[in-house]
Amino acid sequence: MAQKDLEDLTRERLLDEAELLFSTKGYHAVSIREITKATDCNLAAVSYHFSNKQSLYMEVFRSRWIPRAKRINKFFKKNLTDHGSISLSTVVHTLVQAILAGPLADEERQRHYQLITRELCQPTKAFDLLVEEAIRPLFKDLFNAFRQCLPTNIENEELALNILNIFGMMFYFSFACEAITRVIGREYDPHFNTQFINNIIKFSLHGLHVNVEEA
Repeated sequence: MAQKDLEDLTRERLLDEAELLFSTKGYHAVSIREITKATDCNLAAVSYHFSNKQSLYMEVFRSRWIPRAKRINKFFKKNLTDHGSISLSTVVHTLVQAILAGPLADEERQRHYQLITRELCQPTKAFDLLVEEAIRPLFKDLFNAFRQCLPTNIENEELALNILNIFGMMFYFSFACEAITRVIGREYDPHFNTQFINNIIKFSLHGLHVNVEEA
């Protein structure tokens, strides 16, 4: 294997393990030594590819989190367009499907939402990057889609809060599978996944003051 290929492989291994550790433990609880031990690399490899821990953390978001967020947004917009006419039920259903059953694999989805939840609770320098590159563009698309379907007397701020409430439910269901299983006493499986996706859709439509059967 060529030297550059080896270097690229090392870089990807560092990013993969760093993302896993940062998502499960948080930025401040993870050390560079822990990452290098998990990847069987030395400290010099981190310095060579990323300079320091903060740069490695930022690169996890640049090369992993933001591209995934853009895939989700693309999935949402394409599926919404494929429906043709847009109704509130269609927008909510398409959004929830994109977030909870869209283009990401289960492990990707869990890491993705664990990382952003940690940033929401304890923002770092990465948060401004996420807002500008991924969160604000998605929120703008969602806001415009919802605005087309809701009465004009709903103020912009109320609409924004409604959208954020829907995201709050989805974030929880994205990484709380073990807790849900223990509380409800039911194994998490594809059928159960479909059930709570439908529950979020119905709950969200009721929260938007819409008759589910008419939406």
